[in-house]
Amino acid sequence: MNNHPNIPIDVIVADESHEKYVDTILKTIEDAAKVRGTGIAKRTHEYVANKMREAKAVIALAPQADGSEPRFAGFSYIETWGNKQYVTTSGLIVHPDFRGLGLAKRIKDMTFSLARTRWPHAKIFSLTSGAAVMTMNTQLGYKPVTFADLTDDEAFWKGCEGCINVDVLHRTGRKYCICTAMLYDPEEHLPAKISQDVLDRISRLEGRAPHSAEMRD
Repeated sequence: MNNHPNIPIDVIVADESHEKYVDTILKTIEDAAKVRGTGIAKRTHEYVANKMREAKAVIALAPQADGSEPRFAGFSYIETWGNKQYVTTSGLIVHPDFRGLGLAKRIKDMTFSLARTRWPHAKIFSLTSGAAVMTMNTQLGYKPVTFADLTDDEAFWKGCEGCINVDVLHRTGRKYCICTAMLYDPEEHLPAKISQDVLDRISRLEGRAPHSAEMRD
């Protein structure tokens, strides 16, 4: 049960200033997987920190009453595969102290909008074993698919090697595993938009002049 029912939590696109939260994020993800008894694709501190620097991560922060450093409340990140033809939204986690506030959906919505805005023609997919994530994916327009419908980028599948269930993936010839595959096809939906300040930051990261049009990567 959450201990902060009325606290205003900020959900923002992360940057380099948020690297101090990375170890807490990784520990929260690991602890949640142990409680659920499910596997996770393990990520390093540097991997997650890079997502923040590259404007490919969303973080939720809860201000403290005494004005000290905000507390970590939630996180997710995105990655591109197959020459940017596919995008994943991954690592969605909410700290136990802030669950039950609808925070996971806010993070998911922001991550999803960021992915759609940066790569509007890419298919977005998710591998998850969580019923709540499946429900949110369905609400956003994802559909269940087979693993054959996902990217064949070996770099993506290599990330599954850190999961405790990777033997299932190997035994089935990468046709299925414990996780459910879900896919969002942008051709079936209207474009998404994200705030101009984030678009300008992405432009600077990519060496482009800031502008008001949707990003095309």
